[in-house]
Amino acid sequence: MTLNNFPLMLLAAAAGALLGLIFFGGLWWTLRRAFASTRPALWVGGSLLVRMLSTSAGFVFVSAGDWRRLLSCLLGFLAARWLVLRLTPRVAAHTPVTRAVQVTGETAVEQS
Repeated sequence: MTLNNFPLMLLAAAAGALLGLIFFGGLWWTLRRAFASTRPALWVGGSLLVRMLSTSAGFVFVSAGDWRRLLSCLLGFLAARWLVLRLTPRVAAHTPVTRAVQVTGETAVEQS
């Protein structure tokens, strides 16, 4: 790697970070919307398809066939993953989910 390639490596890392923020931020947004939706599988599946296609296209475009730029882009992507994990709020794994169920004409609340 020569000194002339260093700015390209930094740009590739920045592009990877942007791709990572879009990918993992989109995942966080999708999960928040899916829990409130009546069709969560559609949200998660559609989001996965869009996020994977855009991220893959971004990696191919940024790398332009150079493995060093691809590696730099991947490092930026992983840095963005770390950043999104640190900035998004955590939800307890065993948070009870409440839902209304119909029991012989009366509405009851069930916890699972």
